[in-house]
Amino acid sequence: GKMAQDMTEKELLKMELDQLKREVKNERQMVSKTGKELKDYIESMAGEDPLLKGIPEDKNPFKEKGGCTIS
Repeated sequence: GKMAQDMTEKELLKMELDQLKREVKNERQMVSKTGKELKDYIESMAGEDPLLKGIPEDKNPFKEKGGCTIS
């Protein structure tokens, strides 16, 4: 597709309208209800969260493979 900066105002408005038509079908719920469900879910998964518990060195795909020395 075209990049947004290459589109006419009419095309941009149609794209926005299409997006709003999709969003209006979403079921809506009160934050007071979903907030607690979300909190409970996050807390139940915390033990498995690598951002909280860290990644073991041997399982870390981003670990530096080798070092470099400057002499």
